[in-house]
Amino acid sequence: MKFGVNYTPRIGWFHSWLDFTPDHVRADFDAIASLGVDHVRIFPLWPVLQPNRTLIRQRALDDVATVVELAHERGMDTYVDVLQGHLSSFDYLPSWVNSWHRRNIFSDPDVVSGEMALVEALASRLRDVPGAQGLSLGNEFIQFAADRHPEQHKITSAQAHDWLTQLLGVARTVWPDATHVHTHDDDIWFDTAHPFDPASAVKFGDATTVHSWVFGKVGPRFGRGSIQLEWFSRYLCELADAWGQAYGHTQRPVWLQEIGSPSNYVDPGDSAQFLTANIERLMGVHGGGTAPNLNAITWWCSHDVSRSLADFPELEHTLGLCDSDGNVKPIGRAYQEAVTAWQDVEPVSIDRPTLTIDLSSQTRDLADAHHTFFDQWMEQALTGKVPQIAINQIS
Repeated sequence: MKFGVNYTPRIGWFHSWLDFTPDHVRADFDAIASLGVDHVRIFPLWPVLQPNRTLIRQRALDDVATVVELAHERGMDTYVDVLQGHLSSFDYLPSWVNSWHRRNIFSDPDVVSGEMALVEALASRLRDVPGAQGLSLGNEFIQFAADRHPEQHKITSAQAHDWLTQLLGVARTVWPDATHVHTHDDDIWFDTAHPFDPASAVKFGDATTVHSWVFGKVGPRFGRGSIQLEWFSRYLCELADAWGQAYGHTQRPVWLQEIGSPSNYVDPGDSAQFLTANIERLMGVHGGGTAPNLNAITWWCSHDVSRSLADFPELEHTLGLCDSDGNVKPIGRAYQEAVTAWQDVEPVSIDRPTLTIDLSSQTRDLADAHHTFFDQWMEQALTGKVPQIAINQIS
């Protein structure tokens, strides 16, 4: 099992890419490495990398490579997100797709060609850098296509698949021996109107990524501190694997790429226990063996957002394994203990009961936390008989 951290710079947050300071990264990485993790995921901002469609800044690419090198010096691999995109409630789109130049970021041929050029540039710059492991297309980039987005870039599922094919195809061609994925929130599993469907998650890229956030539906339904919150990451990983099985991908890796302890549903004083409980359930301590095909857990995030920065949702100031002064918090110590306990343990598969649901892309909401199937799965999981999910696809 791989254990990693999503890196949020302590000084300047992601705005630090504007005045990149390697010494700040060194200090942050020293704290992260002390937790025993083997990888980090990093987030260069799209407008900093590519301020004009035909201008990709070599200095910015070199800064990304430097971060990868600094992680490698501390024994950590690095995965790099390309299109940022979206981070912690803020959107970062370059000026050449906004306002007077607004064009669809998924379907406009010129925009897509620019995005492909950035994927190619990052892949070319990083492929020979020690410790560089691959690219993610962007952080929950699909949210721009969601009906709930205030400035939606509307597309069809066919266009979503075409976009993934083009960008991941460039990454694979330029950097064939790396791990390339795309990332998404749980809309991909639960929002029937979303053009990025479960097939997008399990048929494109080298692993199925999962982002587990309890503030979506499970928290609002069951409430702060409920036991269901501690099982939600396991449920999502089971569901992701089940969709992979439904499409014939029996051994496809599942990467729990984001999971965090948001203060609106988990009291900060309980965050260490919440982390431990989630990982124990993923690893099978409370029944069910190891979550199927799970091969990596990457916690969100490394450092709290400083309160000197304005307009963030309150929870962003408490999500870190380290505080904004760089000190490891109790939740960070809990992660360190979990890494020590589980990193060398082989996954355990056991015979389990199967819980079957009939779904299609247009009925995927029936698997969310507001429907009977979730309750059935949870009821069995709470008895220690964690069921395997099977999906019968219906036309």
